[in-house]
Amino acid sequence: MDNPTPAPAYQLAQLNIAVLRAPLDDPSMKDFTDALDPINALADASPGFVWRFIEDGEKDATNLRPFGEDLLLNFSVWEDVDALWDFTYRSDHLDFLRRRREWFERMREAFVVLWWIPTGTLPTVGEAKRRLDLLRTNGPSPEAFDLRTPFPAPTHHDQHA
Repeated sequence: MDNPTPAPAYQLAQLNIAVLRAPLDDPSMKDFTDALDPINALADASPGFVWRFIEDGEKDATNLRPFGEDLLLNFSVWEDVDALWDFTYRSDHLDFLRRRREWFERMREAFVVLWWIPTGTLPTVGEAKRRLDLLRTNGPSPEAFDLRTPFPAPTHHDQHA
């Protein structure tokens, strides 16, 4: 009899923030706002997607601004780094990623942070802020990293999950 593969103990939390070049209702933002629903639907249907932060009763989180009035956030959970990588760089999302400078200011500090969370839990905005600050202060580590310098999921023996 085959033993089913146990669920992974950890999943990947992801936060990225972006400084708007203009308000979302500005005509220069139309291509971005028109793409929100299709890109979010693509993410939601992507292999390895687990969860996306949205405002209650809404389809996205564009009205939530916990990092500042001109900062949008994208906050999600994925099964692993490969699933996030594939959505980010191997789907139609890439076309919009390439256009990000049309809609968002260049940021000098880290604006994307990844970290491992126990499977079945959801990260909080407060935790995401803390992880981004940790990455900005200390650089990539097992507690806060990015896609350029990923760290493996903790083992059951690790104490810093």
